[in-house]
Amino acid sequence: MDRELYGREAALDEGGLVARLAGLTRQGAARVAYEHGDDPPVTVFTGGRGMGKTALLKEVRNRYKGYTPLALLDCAHIEPPADHGPGWTPVTGALAELAVQLSPKVLGARPVRFPRLSLGLVAVASLAWSQEDDERARRDLQRLGPLLATVDATRGAAANWVGKVLAKLAATFAEASAPLAGLLAEATVETVLEEVFGRLQRSSESWYGTYRNAGGRAKAGLQQLTIDFEQGGRRRGEAEAFLVGALTEDLRHAYTGLQRGARIGRPLLLLDNAHEPLGRQLVEPILRARAAEGRRDRVVVLATSRVREHEGLRQATRTRLPETAHRAPCPRGTSVGSGILAVELTPLSPAQTRSAFDRHEPAGRTPAELARAVHRLTGGRPLGVALLGRAAGEAPARLRADLTPGRLLDLTVELREDAPPVPVAPTLLAELLPVRRPGPYAVLAATHDEESARMLAHARLQAESLDGDVALRVRDQLRAEDWGEGPGHFVADPLLRALLLYRLRFEDDDHPHYASWHAVHETLYRHYGPGPGPYRLHHGLALGRTEEAVTHLRETFPGQDVLGWLGRLRFIAAAPYPRERNRPGPDPRRAVALGQEPPGALPAGLDPDTTELHLSVRRLLHALWLLTDPLALPDDEVADRLAHELRRLSGRHLTGSGSLWDAASNWPRDIRAWREPSLPPGRENGA
Repeated sequence: MDRELYGREAALDEGGLVARLAGLTRQGAARVAYEHGDDPPVTVFTGGRGMGKTALLKEVRNRYKGYTPLALLDCAHIEPPADHGPGWTPVTGALAELAVQLSPKVLGARPVRFPRLSLGLVAVASLAWSQEDDERARRDLQRLGPLLATVDATRGAAANWVGKVLAKLAATFAEASAPLAGLLAEATVETVLEEVFGRLQRSSESWYGTYRNAGGRAKAGLQQLTIDFEQGGRRRGEAEAFLVGALTEDLRHAYTGLQRGARIGRPLLLLDNAHEPLGRQLVEPILRARAAEGRRDRVVVLATSRVREHEGLRQATRTRLPETAHRAPCPRGTSVGSGILAVELTPLSPAQTRSAFDRHEPAGRTPAELARAVHRLTGGRPLGVALLGRAAGEAPARLRADLTPGRLLDLTVELREDAPPVPVAPTLLAELLPVRRPGPYAVLAATHDEESARMLAHARLQAESLDGDVALRVRDQLRAEDWGEGPGHFVADPLLRALLLYRLRFEDDDHPHYASWHAVHETLYRHYGPGPGPYRLHHGLALGRTEEAVTHLRETFPGQDVLGWLGRLRFIAAAPYPRERNRPGPDPRRAVALGQEPPGALPAGLDPDTTELHLSVRRLLHALWLLTDPLALPDDEVADRLAHELRRLSGRHLTGSGSLWDAASNWPRDIRAWREPSLPPGRENGA
């Protein structure tokens, strides 16, 4: 069954990018003209974690499986078999897996056979076999059974050929002198050719006559390939690249010499996480053969890369997914990398996020602005949208009317029918940041830059420092995961930062103390002291100490620098809110912002006019704190009150009334448009 992917129409539509590369619409319904003729580019979909790269490849597999040969491989997860010999490497293991997946019969065409690849992998499997340990040889040969079954399903799957290979090897051991690598490979290949390959397939051995130093002699080529493989280093890399060529040559051969129309479309090689070394080892030989030798292998390679600026993509043609809906030019240059089309996956739009939520909760019993608020929190990252949308759909009926993005994080969600529900926030965090110990990341998410992160790590993460500076390790890991950097936050991405701060507050489950949260923000509060600067007050607000911030803003209000005052107000109000998990009812900040709370204790010695200013600033701060909180919902009444307080303050200021009046007009408009309250350039954070 097709999955409903939002925002990926440019790739998946009937005339979309994948159809134009494969020459086929989904389920083989119709042919599509090849956009790039007989030289399709290697297409690499780029995007960070949670951008839907894996989901896109799986959807391509689901739509085309059974209609054209295809294989899907995760280059980050190639598990070595138990007790494997030196002939197994991630590349040889991947090639065998790809061939087995590509082989099955598809609509209107016979299975694809892989005789060239089989011979090469059988040859390198013979490395380190010895007369004293024929059990290892038996295991390695049996492991290649599924691959040899692509050549002849009956003889390849049978076990009798293994015994004959072992007998041939025994004779070779008795007659030969060291080194044995080439001779063992020759003996093994000879027996496999006799016992598994048909008469017509035996000619495929000639492919290895093109290997270096072979001089057209196939057996010499196989011997040299095995010797090179055994040497390791650059020579092994050359041997592995030649084996990649054997895979594509077998695929090309399957599409030649047949009656017109016997095969339609092109085979699909789907490589997930191709930024990993294995991805490059599989893709570069294909690109080099196309560029240097002019090989036309007919293979459509669709890959993904989490690292947008990967060095392998330096010469690629870059575009964004929506721009590929009708055409995706990829002009070739002289470099190997110019054969790559790098397609950046774009975030979901607010409308697409709304559609995803409607799918999970079609009755519309959640707040009308919930989907848009989730879009603000996630930035349209498909994984976040999908998980939070599912959580909204599965939420208990009594909670749905009061859901906010923060309350969605408090819920559990059922991802599999055969497993219990999982908590939303930890599950989403583990997907976006799969590190062994997320605790240090949660601590440092409260900081603003590298300097404050290193200070906090020194103060709070001493036990984590045995392997070097914790803050720098965390910084480098975030960079390696391609999480972008930005001013004002050590963890720049709003969704990742919100999830880490959620973990900081709730991981210990120590309500009402929240010891970790208080320790981290208290350390930062003291670091930025003793004066009441914006950073100190920001962390004071996170600790629930609102009156110090109100007092400072009231005392500095009459100053000449009104834009600076507004900047400080905005930065202080961006503090994370010390929320209570599963707390029912309206957000407590709302009542304060609307003046519905009793004034409470006020600083001593205030005259009536100053008292009124103090209360006005208090309402303004709480209104802005609530309205800009990514875990809260927008509130029109509070936005109107924000404008009201700013207009009143403009009437009190002797020189800066214009800036306050403009803020009264623009800030509610910005908030309703889901933007940060605007200020003139160059005055960020009130600095």
